[in-house]
Amino acid sequence: MMTSLVSSIVEFLMAHPHVAYLAVFLLALSESIPIIGAVVPGTVVILALSALVPSGVLLLWPLLVAATLGAIAGDGLSFWLGHRYHREILGFWPLNRHPELIQSSEAFFERHGAKSVFFARFVPGIRAVIPLLAGMLGMTASRFYAVNIVSALAWASSHILSGVLVGATFSVLGAAAKPLAILLVVLLAVGWALLHIVRWALRFGIPYFIDALGRLRCWAATHDNRLSRSLIHLLDPSRPEARTLALSAALLIGAAWLFFGVLEDVVTGDPLLLVDSAIYQVLQELRTAPGDAVMIAITELGDTTVVAAVTLVVLSWLMWKRAWRTAAYWLIAIAGASALNSVIKVALHRARPGELLYSGWSAFSFPSCHSTVNVVLYGFLAFLMARDLHPAWRLMVALGAAILVFLIASSRLYLGAHWFSDVIGGLAFGSAWLALLGLSYLGRQVGRVEPKGLLAAGCSALILVGGLNIYRSHATDIDRYSVKATTPSMTATDWWTSGWLQVPARRIDITGETEEPLTFQWAGGLQYLQDVLQLNGWRDSAAWTPLNALNWLSVQTDPVALPVIPLFASGRLPSLTLVRPKSGGALTSSRLVLRVWVVDLELTNGRTSSLWMGSVVEERIYHPLSLITLTSTQPGVNAPRSTLAVAFDDGRLLPRPPGTANGDWDGDVLLARHGQTQKSMSD
Repeated sequence: MMTSLVSSIVEFLMAHPHVAYLAVFLLALSESIPIIGAVVPGTVVILALSALVPSGVLLLWPLLVAATLGAIAGDGLSFWLGHRYHREILGFWPLNRHPELIQSSEAFFERHGAKSVFFARFVPGIRAVIPLLAGMLGMTASRFYAVNIVSALAWASSHILSGVLVGATFSVLGAAAKPLAILLVVLLAVGWALLHIVRWALRFGIPYFIDALGRLRCWAATHDNRLSRSLIHLLDPSRPEARTLALSAALLIGAAWLFFGVLEDVVTGDPLLLVDSAIYQVLQELRTAPGDAVMIAITELGDTTVVAAVTLVVLSWLMWKRAWRTAAYWLIAIAGASALNSVIKVALHRARPGELLYSGWSAFSFPSCHSTVNVVLYGFLAFLMARDLHPAWRLMVALGAAILVFLIASSRLYLGAHWFSDVIGGLAFGSAWLALLGLSYLGRQVGRVEPKGLLAAGCSALILVGGLNIYRSHATDIDRYSVKATTPSMTATDWWTSGWLQVPARRIDITGETEEPLTFQWAGGLQYLQDVLQLNGWRDSAAWTPLNALNWLSVQTDPVALPVIPLFASGRLPSLTLVRPKSGGALTSSRLVLRVWVVDLELTNGRTSSLWMGSVVEERIYHPLSLITLTSTQPGVNAPRSTLAVAFDDGRLLPRPPGTANGDWDGDVLLARHGQTQKSMSD
């Protein structure tokens, strides 16, 4: 779906480039409108469109002009609103819902004056409010537009040229560009989601947790025993570390809950293991040589050699500063995390996704040692430094550590060294261990450490030893982590008789959920299957183009003209999607949808052929309130399968073992193979 949609958008823009220039103008304008600028992803879309310049789809100068004019017009409109309505406009929705943004923007404007119009252009959040305040506070139009035009030129150039550079870089990569771009989008999307989850937890979860701690403190005050006295001392709000203690306690509870939840799924074989397989399959299909080189270098930064070096360098620095208790905590943090991780690995004996030449305890998979140890290593290092840093620097240190750990953990998934549950379990276990040590550390009277020296020691060890480890191990690791295609095989005769039972009975979604039955199996070429079915009334699914996507907003569209929503099966998207109309009522209609996925199994019988599995279902089309179009998959699959079977003279309908069938499916599977002729072809 994604590939066809991107290709369709590119073709549309090649035929109508003025649409892209108009979009850039409107997006640049929206970036300067209060509140709207914080919601519309103008920067992202402008960068994406600019990346098409090196391929010749769009031209550089029209993009620069459109972005510059849009930025000037947007700030000019915001300035006029402030000049026209003064402070009255702050009482209107949605500005009256964000007084803190207005206050911070006003302070920024008073501190920097006219320069704030220029600087704010590059600062998310306040850039959409500063021009409004400039007009509201009486800045002259001539002075405003002088700064406005200069800042618009600088902003447009920085955005457009950055996108062009990205596009040029990917064009050099050739065939590897598309998988790398998809991988980059996935990483950015996951990182964005994690960031917002953490922000949401800090905004809503922490106040609730602090209130719970207050209740616990009140309970402890009414009792007189050793536990209550310890709680009163630990939860004393007058202590400077009270907020940090609350955060550490919340992290401990949340991380421990997540780890034991994942552990339970791993032990009991819950649907999370199906998610593991799907994610593994998706990422392995996105792998490229350049992507492997980058991810292997990142994973080498988390190797035992680098972890040991950073640990020893920081330990030596702490001992040199005579911070004995901190040094002891540091050693216990890293050594304890590594030892406990190994104990869990040996206890579970879970196998890795593939043969990666690991031996001993490292051959086991759950939890990921890279994830566990590195989150403790860099998390505890950031914790020690953040206590004596300015709040702004604390955020930068925490963000830097989080990005490094996220990249190392992601590299283990990309390279197929661990399952998804291994990485999540390792991160959760490491976070819980880190929070537990943090609580204990804050409960002791420990001296302060010099954060700059600690940062220099840790970064120096990471850069020097990490670089040396990459130089020394990269060639070997390229071979270790290379994709080893080992597709199992079976004779076509064996598949035709009983081997077809090895194919899954139902589709497994990307979330690990078991979905509709796979009632069709095909052995042979996919193009031949498509030709046979088209002669029997089946049609290619409509492509996901911008215009076709708009059909979902229409109530007069032919059901066959609606693009089919692609569904994952064991981490793969359909290789073929066909539709067939089915008559319905006046307000509703139906269509049959066939989706076909490749099976990791080769059939041999003198020559090698591919094996495919498919589901054929009926989709009912609805038009709620005669406004939009929605689809609903109907439960029964026997009738759609029978309609499909008409296309094959010698197709076989065979039953699966007892217990497979249910009220919506009789348990039979249609088998067909290349060489059979459809009736109308033989007439």
